[in-house]
Amino acid sequence: MNAIKNKKIHHILILFIIIVVFIVIFYNNKGKYENRNKEVFQLKKQDTISFNAQDSLNITADLYLSHKLTSPFIILFHQAGWSRGEYKEIAPILNNMGFNCLAIDQRSGGEINEIKNQTFLNAEKEKKSTNYIDAYQDMEAALSFVKTNYAKGKIIVWGSSYSASLVIKLVSENIEIIDGILAFAPGEYFSELGKSETFITEAAKKVKCPIFITSAKSEKNSWEMIFHVIPSEFKHSFLPETVGNHGSRALWQQYDDSKDYWNAVNEFLKKYFVE
Repeated sequence: MNAIKNKKIHHILILFIIIVVFIVIFYNNKGKYENRNKEVFQLKKQDTISFNAQDSLNITADLYLSHKLTSPFIILFHQAGWSRGEYKEIAPILNNMGFNCLAIDQRSGGEINEIKNQTFLNAEKEKKSTNYIDAYQDMEAALSFVKTNYAKGKIIVWGSSYSASLVIKLVSENIEIIDGILAFAPGEYFSELGKSETFITEAAKKVKCPIFITSAKSEKNSWEMIFHVIPSEFKHSFLPETVGNHGSRALWQQYDDSKDYWNAVNEFLKKYFVE
């Protein structure tokens, strides 16, 4: 009898040990899966990615994805002769404010902050035109790419110099998709490329979403009429007390007045896009 009793106790102990081991393994794996899910949205410095424009040109971009996909998403476009490197300092700050970002190389550009414009180089190899208007299709492709793959919440477009003008055009043709605009030094830059002298002003008449326009102090005349015709009830502008700077570089920390620009940008973004 004792032998049978001891055998039963032995079996019970083995079963108990198996159950304990199973529970330990289960909870360890559960923790790994939970951590893996959290890691998807951990802050990354950047991921360099690519996608194609409608004419099949390969576009290079830096993706700053650090929040859930329902968070607001900013698409960043650079100024003439430059690259996505214009936002090397700016995009991480926007990440910290709660925004996901994509900074692209448009085919009309060059190099800045030691980052070469790969889209421009690709266009040169393929003998494609690289003027300001040609870059518009790259911006359209970026909007479509972001909407399809990453942005499940509000989408904001941000331009610098010539691209600041083209984001206004982009919004006028995508009113249902784009929720906001930041335009750093827009103007009518396209008359020498076959467009009318009111090409952007006409597009601005369709803008009804929140919009923020800024520039160097001396550049107000370039965008004053564009701003005037915008029917949106949510339009804002900023001019520095100082000379200021052209385009998004106005936010670079190397400039003493960058904090003034940032204060205006923060106020605009928090008013409409930060919960």
